[in-house]
Amino acid sequence: MRIAMAQIDSFVGDLEGNTRKICEYVERAKTAGAELVVFPELSIMGYPPRDLLDKRGFVADSIRCWERIGRAGKGIGVIFGAVSINEGHGKPYYNSAVFYEDGELRSIAHKMLLPSYDVFDEERYFEPGKSVDWVDFRGRRIGITICEDAWNVPGYLPGPLYDVDPVCELGRLSIDLLVNISASPYHLRKTAMVGELLKKQASCVGAPLIYVNQVGGNDELIFQGHSMIWDASGELLATGPDFSEALILFDTEGERSALQASPCDPVSEAIGALALGLRDYTRKCSFERAVIGLSGGIDSAVVACLAVLALGAQNVLGVAMPGPYNAPESLTDAQELAQRLGIGFEVISIGELFSTALKSMSPIFGDLPHDFTEENLQARLRGMILMSISNKFNRLLLSTGNKSEISVGYCTLYGDMNGGLAVLGDVPKTMVYGLARRLNEEHGWIPERILTRAPSAELRENQTDQDTLPPYETLDAILSAYVEQRLPIREIIERGFAPETVRWVARRVELNEYKRWQAPPILRVTTKAFGIGRRNPIAHGYVER
Repeated sequence: MRIAMAQIDSFVGDLEGNTRKICEYVERAKTAGAELVVFPELSIMGYPPRDLLDKRGFVADSIRCWERIGRAGKGIGVIFGAVSINEGHGKPYYNSAVFYEDGELRSIAHKMLLPSYDVFDEERYFEPGKSVDWVDFRGRRIGITICEDAWNVPGYLPGPLYDVDPVCELGRLSIDLLVNISASPYHLRKTAMVGELLKKQASCVGAPLIYVNQVGGNDELIFQGHSMIWDASGELLATGPDFSEALILFDTEGERSALQASPCDPVSEAIGALALGLRDYTRKCSFERAVIGLSGGIDSAVVACLAVLALGAQNVLGVAMPGPYNAPESLTDAQELAQRLGIGFEVISIGELFSTALKSMSPIFGDLPHDFTEENLQARLRGMILMSISNKFNRLLLSTGNKSEISVGYCTLYGDMNGGLAVLGDVPKTMVYGLARRLNEEHGWIPERILTRAPSAELRENQTDQDTLPPYETLDAILSAYVEQRLPIREIIERGFAPETVRWVARRVELNEYKRWQAPPILRVTTKAFGIGRRNPIAHGYVER
């Protein structure tokens, strides 16, 4: 059987655009001689639709799109992801895989395992399917599953969450082919893990497994694509590209040559993921251009590089805003970076604004000594300038703070936290340097001094980040253990870290939850990003010892 995997980027809520794209890919599959074309999970709506599902008209409108896709599928089998109505008790909808053959509706399979952890909240909306589903198509028995249905394997989920394993149940039905339609969000090093999972499940079911995954960025979530076909003997037969749409064709009866799974390169993956997430967020929010505050530091340099990769240099504006404590080389390095990137560049000094603000506040502040208040005032003046440019010229403001800073509150509300998207908000500082070095290897964009200077907010004389923070190698290791691995403080200390440092970091993470609730959306690239996947209360009284 000649099968087409349609790895598409569905825009959440754009029923017309998504349906048109599905029909176009159906036509491409037919032209290529495919007998069956398979699309990702919830491909008509885009994943995740979240509370759009509370709009009854939204679901009804989406169902009206089915017939149009069916008409496009004359002469071919089509499997696509959609929401269907639950006519019985329970939640109002099912997360479903819809199967049309030669323009006729043949089957609707419902997702049985509904994830409700980390970034997932499917039990909020959907009723779980009660049984596995398969169809007889052109003499072959095809089992149909949806994303999480294939994940109930020990070691792959956060605990034993489900009592059933749809894949093993289908295996007992002697199916000839297993299809899994997915919208599985990306995180670092996930590709190899998914490959091993699918390999095991293909062996369990005793048949080739076709995994078609969504690609693209929807809000904080990034989807890698990397659709795959595994055969029952554990051979990888076909893969889709990373971070781009594609129609992948495979003939189950053709000559087979097993592929070697590509070695994981977390740095390259992260660059591809962040560029895609930035590009999709920008265009899906109806922006075409971006503005970035260029400090002459490493974070803003990496964000500017990613913006060029995502949007093109002609659509990126860098703004340097020197103040009273900026070293001259900061402006020089920012200007050189902009020239190498070929982006627009403006210089707006905050010196006069800062003096005026201090004078205006002097009746209230009196003779009180300068402290972080005056430091934050500089950051907020810069934030005001950048937001003004964003408003005036309809440019999306990209904030430049990294995960290390955001974790412990080394950032200023209404200052450097201003923006429409936090591009590096899930990228630790040590990884920012890794991205910068790789970007320089490939493009040579970042001046060497930006890579070698001690990082500094430059809000007071001779300031460096390590005046306040532990060394970033130490800080990031503790944060990984505390935030991503969710280890107790005691276990982190047992790894050899100084107890007072671990407790300081953990306390700062907890105390600064209020800031993160007011941060822009953060592109997710680790297993635990701040945002929808981490729902800590702001006000709480628990202090871990």
